[in-house]
Amino acid sequence: MQEKNRNITQFTDKYEFTNPITRAILDNFFKAVLSLCPKKTNKVLEVGCGAGYSTKILYEHIKPETFHASDIDPELVKLAKERTPQITAEKESIYELPHKDNSFDLVFTLEVLEHLEDPEKALKELKRVTNKYIIVSVPHEPIWRILNMLRGKYLKHFGNTEGHINHWSKRSFTKLVGKHFKVIKVKTPLPWIVILAEKNEETF
Repeated sequence: MQEKNRNITQFTDKYEFTNPITRAILDNFFKAVLSLCPKKTNKVLEVGCGAGYSTKILYEHIKPETFHASDIDPELVKLAKERTPQITAEKESIYELPHKDNSFDLVFTLEVLEHLEDPEKALKELKRVTNKYIIVSVPHEPIWRILNMLRGKYLKHFGNTEGHINHWSKRSFTKLVGKHFKVIKVKTPLPWIVILAEKNEETF
């Protein structure tokens, strides 16, 4: 997603070539994300859109006047545009988004922060461009790694998925987001943490 170009299949296989159990887990994840979406959201930004699977789901649910998606990888941006032609999508860095302050009603960053070397810098940039809300998600640790090991994946790395350099529990991730936003609601669809938070000018 953000800040590192990776094999495109990392962002497509779990959606295109998956078993019924994985599909049910993904459906439950998006059900949780969509349940947190505020009503009457006109301008939406998704940072780290990947190949655009989440983008299509979010766009079709919210149907905003403006939906802009971005990713650091131009190939993924191209796939996102093809998947949902109604949106705009561009190559952008989460650390330096080319948007004015308070440009969007709602900003999504799903499965991105765990990959970043500086997640706090990213949250500050998300705060700058939103005028109201963000919805962010990360793997729920240590549940994520335990489940990986139970299915025989990434055993040499104790269940840690390739590219995940940050690890949060529900408590620690809520605390991190709470340093920059007012946390409104936290959901934990297995095996993720999803937070809806509101911009609060006092949280600097």
